[in-house]
Amino acid sequence: MSLKNQPNENNVYETERLILQPMSPEDKDFIFDLYNRPSFIKYIGDRNIKSVADAENYIRNRFMEQFERLGYGNFLVVTKDTGEKIGGVGIFEREGLDVVDIGFSLLEEFEGKGYAYEAALKVKSIGMDKFGLKKISAITSKDNFPSQKLIQKLGLEFKHYVTLPDDDEELMYFETK
Repeated sequence: MSLKNQPNENNVYETERLILQPMSPEDKDFIFDLYNRPSFIKYIGDRNIKSVADAENYIRNRFMEQFERLGYGNFLVVTKDTGEKIGGVGIFEREGLDVVDIGFSLLEEFEGKGYAYEAALKVKSIGMDKFGLKKISAITSKDNFPSQKLIQKLGLEFKHYVTLPDDDEELMYFETK
């Protein structure tokens, strides 16, 4: 891996209220819970994580593989004050998209407090400032108005609709200006 892909020793970042650290196999119980929440499945999709072992494999094969290859990926979002795991935010390569995609998900009990924006803004900065990404995209369902608002607050603008491979839902596609 080049030095450019090593922005800091352990890829842990902080914001005013949050710690962002790469997802690891130790987060398997959290991912199992988060990815099986009805709102996650409704707005992001069913990742077919039916057991804690599935969650661990997903972390190893999706999240860790991308971090090792690119130096960035999916971060666990942890509160500084209580140390609670509250969500995930990351920049992902997605089949069907030419531009890397920023994505975020929080446990419902932590939504509406500005955490997703704070974490996503930091990850966007990491991608663009540390890794030299020229563009970042975001996709969301047509009825996920809170995500649309957050994506626009991050400085991305709606471009068109897309349908990802092996999916039939038409999604809204946003991209940095």
